[in-house]
Amino acid sequence: MTTAPRALPPRRPGPLKILAWTGGAALLAAAVTIAAVGFGGESAGTAVAGRTPPATAKVTRTTLTATKTVDGTLGYGKATTVTGKSQGTITWLPAEGATITRGHAVYSADADRRPLLYGTMPLYRDLHEGIEGKDVELLERNLDKLGYKGFDVDREFTWTTREAVEDWQEDLGLDVTGTVQPGDVVVADGRVRVAKLRKALGDGAAGPVLDTTGTTREVLVALDVADEHLVRKDMKATVELPDGSTVNGRVTGVGKVATKTTSGNDTVTTVEVRVSVSGLKKSYDAAPVDVTIVSEQRENVLAVPVGALLALAEGGYGVQLVEGSATRYAAVETGLFADGQVEIEGLPEGATVAVPK
Repeated sequence: MTTAPRALPPRRPGPLKILAWTGGAALLAAAVTIAAVGFGGESAGTAVAGRTPPATAKVTRTTLTATKTVDGTLGYGKATTVTGKSQGTITWLPAEGATITRGHAVYSADADRRPLLYGTMPLYRDLHEGIEGKDVELLERNLDKLGYKGFDVDREFTWTTREAVEDWQEDLGLDVTGTVQPGDVVVADGRVRVAKLRKALGDGAAGPVLDTTGTTREVLVALDVADEHLVRKDMKATVELPDGSTVNGRVTGVGKVATKTTSGNDTVTTVEVRVSVSGLKKSYDAAPVDVTIVSEQRENVLAVPVGALLALAEGGYGVQLVEGSATRYAAVETGLFADGQVEIEGLPEGATVAVPK
């Protein structure tokens, strides 16, 4: 004799909120009110007769993308101060906003130009014939790029290097000495943009002369250390500008030093994240922006709308399966929450689930 299945016992559910990463421009705290149901001793597959729910959805195979949106500041990155290392008088300065490339003057002291060389280490000693080192290689590489030949680009300052230096000094209108002193040049890792002048014409040349930045537009983000694990170098990002338009970005660096900031009673610990941008048409020297970073992506997974989830009294989550005119509750394992959907395991693709309105 077949026993009719018992109806699920009535319960008065309480609200349960699920926080989910969204696939849109901001972190979504998706408040999903879901019923706490128990199977009442019956299996999860027990059918319950009743009318078809007013809203249903299919279990679909898709790609879920979780994102994190944070505040940032668009600019040209952190500024570096160029410091004059020799005595004299400032006789020429570039305009703020000017771009300076290899071999061109960053400023002039006593009418002598201080040209820009590309490199990652500053000059710290006089370079002359007979010495060796990485700084010699830096000088020779720059001379070679500027078109001076007749020497080997290596770590040895030979007589051929000296001749190239003399030709270079003569072309710049400098005293021809064959020796390069640290204060004769400015070294940066690439072309620079003049951000701020710290001296005026006629001022003494020693000390801070001007501030420079890189020439690539960059967004600086003070990221909460709790979210640091979500971000890595070369990760793609989307930057929303003040006018609502968006441009593509890429994470170029994640800081290793945490900084603690206190505002009122709140203390936040952050690390600096740098994001380069491309396709920027608006001319913003600085602007507040929103940066959306793809923090996680799951491909080829099964998913249902977040609203289809039910909190089970036994713990975990389930859904209400719709099978013709009957429904039954089925437990599921949840994964990534994103795009208003949730990754699930335990149901076949194409199954129909109820989505309470």
